[in-house]
Amino acid sequence: MSYGYGYQDDPYQGLRSPEPFRGLSPRVIAGIFIALVGLVIYATSSEVNPVTGRRQHIAMSVEEEKAMGLQAAPEMASKMGGAIDPRSDPRAALVAQIGKRLVDRSDASRSPYVGNYHFFLLNDPKTVNAFALPGGQIFITRALFEDLDDEAELAGVLGHEIGHVVNRHSAEHLAKGRLGKLLTAALGVGASGGRDGGRNAFLVASMVNQLSQLKFSRGDESEADEFGLKYMAQAGYDPSAMLDVMNVLKKASAGGRTPEILATHPMPETRFTEIRARLAHDYPGGVPATLSRGQSIREIGGQAGGFFGGSRRDY
Repeated sequence: MSYGYGYQDDPYQGLRSPEPFRGLSPRVIAGIFIALVGLVIYATSSEVNPVTGRRQHIAMSVEEEKAMGLQAAPEMASKMGGAIDPRSDPRAALVAQIGKRLVDRSDASRSPYVGNYHFFLLNDPKTVNAFALPGGQIFITRALFEDLDDEAELAGVLGHEIGHVVNRHSAEHLAKGRLGKLLTAALGVGASGGRDGGRNAFLVASMVNQLSQLKFSRGDESEADEFGLKYMAQAGYDPSAMLDVMNVLKKASAGGRTPEILATHPMPETRFTEIRARLAHDYPGGVPATLSRGQSIREIGGQAGGFFGGSRRDY
């Protein structure tokens, strides 16, 4: 009489790979596990934006965004000459005033960052840039400020940055970046048994991840432009001034050196076309005459009396 083991009697049953992974190497299984962990984390880290109503995959809470922005602000400001004191310089005061007006009179007032928004003019005369940190810390450099003509253009720059904050683009980028790194690591681990130890697969995956993040950045810039135009109009400013801002950026890049602000942004010509199309859609009869360009920045510059380069306070 012969005896054989049926599957249910197999003493090694608990040690065998689950059926879906049968035949796969431990490296591939480990890679799949890392990828699944990354996808689960990404899928479960989501919230509905209270302003836009859009469900977003984010990597931190609102309070964490605020804390991160406040912590990073001094270092970021110090790298660009420090923040100019609005108590002693009318141009820095104008930046704070226009920023506050944009928040108070627009849908941005419904964001959870109200009370945490701060707007700063940085004492950097060479770097054409404006940027927002998570949670509402918003900056514009002297180099960009001094190229603007009026309040409406300044409102366009600041409104764009408020758009980034409201749409939680930083938190989204961190979530996407974390997912990309885990998927890249998963591919590297899974392919590590190849002839080159998975090096080529890892490099290709890294490149794809970087390019996809750049694409997301450009999409975010277009979205921030859209929200900036809306916030400008809600605050009483002529949104067509944003077209002049694009011309300023185009002129700044004409010398062959790409301004810092264009590092991950679509080219000014592309944004100009998108903004003009948005204006035509929102205002088919033309921008209402009730929307203003505001005061001339050149006049405010005269009041400053060459103050720049003098006293400032480091953030």
